[in-house]
Amino acid sequence: MTLLLLALGLVMILEGLVYALAPSLLERMLELLRTMPEQAIRQIGALVVVGGLVLVWLAFQIGV
Repeated sequence: MTLLLLALGLVMILEGLVYALAPSLLERMLELLRTMPEQAIRQIGALVVVGGLVLVWLAFQIGV
């Protein structure tokens, strides 16, 4: 449970930094997403999920 809370806290920190430090960049990214085809957005999402799984796997291999 502690690890889950740690992971959630880190995600919240990273998300919050984007809003706090670069709100205009976030707006431009959202505008770009509106113009992209849905299939491309799904592929990007799937790649991000796979990348996250690899990072979690690596963390457990190292010994979290």
